[in-house]
Amino acid sequence: MPSSIPRAGIIGWPVSHSRSPILHTYWLRKYALAGSYERIPISPENFAAQFRSLSDQGFAGANVTIPHKQTAMACCDELEPAAKRLGAVNTIVITQGRYHGSNTDGYGFIENLRQRAPHWRADTGPAVIIGAGGAARAVVAALIDAGAKQLRLFNRTRSRADQLAADLGGPVETADWQRLDSGLADCSLLVNCSSLGMTGQPPLEISLRALPPTALVYDLVYTPLQTPLLKAASHNGNPTIDGLGMLIHQARPGFAAWFGVMPEADESLLQLLLSDIESTKGI
Repeated sequence: MPSSIPRAGIIGWPVSHSRSPILHTYWLRKYALAGSYERIPISPENFAAQFRSLSDQGFAGANVTIPHKQTAMACCDELEPAAKRLGAVNTIVITQGRYHGSNTDGYGFIENLRQRAPHWRADTGPAVIIGAGGAARAVVAALIDAGAKQLRLFNRTRSRADQLAADLGGPVETADWQRLDSGLADCSLLVNCSSLGMTGQPPLEISLRALPPTALVYDLVYTPLQTPLLKAASHNGNPTIDGLGMLIHQARPGFAAWFGVMPEADESLLQLLLSDIESTKGI
């Protein structure tokens, strides 16, 4: 018989460097809850069978990371509207053998934004979004829902940006990558949703000359924590937000579903993650 103590985990391939266990183990200890959060490596070849076996193993659910977010969606019994809209799941809740899939990336993005910039309003001016992958899709949807009046979407391959805009609708405009610098004029929010600027990835080549000094600059990348974009924005006098808080906030709904407590995104957890990032540099 499976244990009555709730089990959850992070599904991916590979999954050894995921920081999700740090988050959830911290919260389990903080709130003195019985439970465990584990790494669950599942290869693409064996995904469906191993995924569906989690219920028999006593799992209350799991987070899902690359490369399984779309595959897991197809294996769920029920999907929340956000998962259907974004075409991917990152959180699974298992209830009486049924798998419920959701996507909390947009929630994590907005909650981090509101925590770090409490006076921010979505309708104060255009927002510029860089990238057209899964993260950008979640960010665009979240900004539309928050009331953004104009979103300018830039991606190195414009056709992907065009497809994202067509899929989500709303006030989304696309433009050629070469027009990115000039597209920053009069914007109130700049969000990098691409991997450009991440450790081991090409840099994000951008000029902030046209960016208003009041514009908020948000980089979803958190390795390094202070990306070249955020450093340039700070030098320019712009307020900035790094991506580590989004990692924390997107994890909160899953924890609440599995363990019964909605956890806080507190300073101690942030410092714990920062220490882990610092200790694993170069690995």
